[in-house]
Amino acid sequence: MSFTILGTGSALPAQQVTNDQLSQIMDTSHAWIHSRTGIDSRPICRQETVTQLALEAARQALENAGVVPGELDYILCPTLVGDTITPSLACLVQEGLGAGCPAVDLNAACSGFLYAMDLARGLFAAGQVRRVLIVAAEKMSRLVDWRDRSTCVLFGDGAGAAVLGPGEDLLSLLVTAQGTSSPLRIAAPSGNCPYSQGEGGESYLAMNGQEVYRFAVGAIARDIPRALELAGVTPGQVDHLLLHQANLRILEAAQKKLGIPLEKYAVNIATHGNLSAVSVPLLLDEMNRSGRLRPGEILALCAFGGGLTTGAAVLRWRGTPTDK
Repeated sequence: MSFTILGTGSALPAQQVTNDQLSQIMDTSHAWIHSRTGIDSRPICRQETVTQLALEAARQALENAGVVPGELDYILCPTLVGDTITPSLACLVQEGLGAGCPAVDLNAACSGFLYAMDLARGLFAAGQVRRVLIVAAEKMSRLVDWRDRSTCVLFGDGAGAAVLGPGEDLLSLLVTAQGTSSPLRIAAPSGNCPYSQGEGGESYLAMNGQEVYRFAVGAIARDIPRALELAGVTPGQVDHLLLHQANLRILEAAQKKLGIPLEKYAVNIATHGNLSAVSVPLLLDEMNRSGRLRPGEILALCAFGGGLTTGAAVLRWRGTPTDK
């Protein structure tokens, strides 16, 4: 037994920051950003916390699924870091919902939602759960260096969620890791222990854009065909591709390599930017609520991020749940 997706949800900050607004605080322009990334604006938290965004997305997903918090058997929260190092974001979501199940965070950077699906698959296969809530939530605006125009213009804040139940709609899923910190890293705070010498420096995202670009395009071109083969699905049978929204140029390059028509790709990067682990579940929720997804359609999901990690999955949209 794998699972079926019973419902989805998402939440974004009220504030939307445009490229023109960024040009007022740094040496950049709308043309410079758009031509290199495809991004026009991005949601940035003003007062919202990661927990608030996660809870809103979770409540929407539960309502969409027709599931109440007391029915949840597990909560998984992909995130780089919540509002506190401990308790975990997942535990704060559990508290806010009034649920009583185990809850844990996981960090696979932008691939986090796919990694959480992989863990959920194991829980369902072991017969340990019947309802799992996955909530990806990120506040990238506090992790980037706002003096570095090459990175800060890429990212936004938000949350995306899905409720899973028993079913056979996950047709394949694979995750990978290639451990290295050279292309992308965020240093941990060094602390102030008087008996140890910390690394010092600032805890901001550092990225080699060209290296990440090559890795990302290669990961999509490699993992999507593998996932399709494992699922017994041909490229022509795919109805929608939901890829991590890191950079429009990455998506365009990957599309050329895969050869799947561009109209099958879901794209929202122009108004969202890179939301790390939130990108894929947010796309899923937007497509679900806009009526673009039909029962039985085949979806291909793919993400890539720091670690370096990747994830790809093929699933059927809302088949018949084993137990609704």
